[in-house]
Amino acid sequence: QVQLVESGGGLVQPGGSLRLSCTGSRNRSGFIAMGWYRQAPGKQREWVATATSGGSTIYADSDSVKGRFTISRDNTKNTVYLQMNSLKPEDTAVYYCRLSTAMGDYWGQGTQVTVSS
Repeated sequence: QVQLVESGGGLVQPGGSLRLSCTGSRNRSGFIAMGWYRQAPGKQREWVATATSGGSTIYADSDSVKGRFTISRDNTKNTVYLQMNSLKPEDTAVYYCRLSTAMGDYWGQGTQVTVSS
């Protein structure tokens, strides 16, 4: 069983930055991609960004994310990161990591990000 652990969330003022991390418990056979999703209070979970096994990075086609968030991967540490800059109150949400493999998908427990003055 693969376990994913997210970290790096917290309270930040508007305009600030955070870097989220998601580390897998072990090497994943059949690795396809790792991605970040978020769920704001009262809203559905939405996709934010994905890093594929081929080295590509893909972002939600939304002005709310592009240009501010950057996903990256460190294969040696089984870790994916989400660098979030110029944070806005509407970025407040629980952020989840998702691992997609040939054997199925795995989710982390989430990390809370709150953007508020």
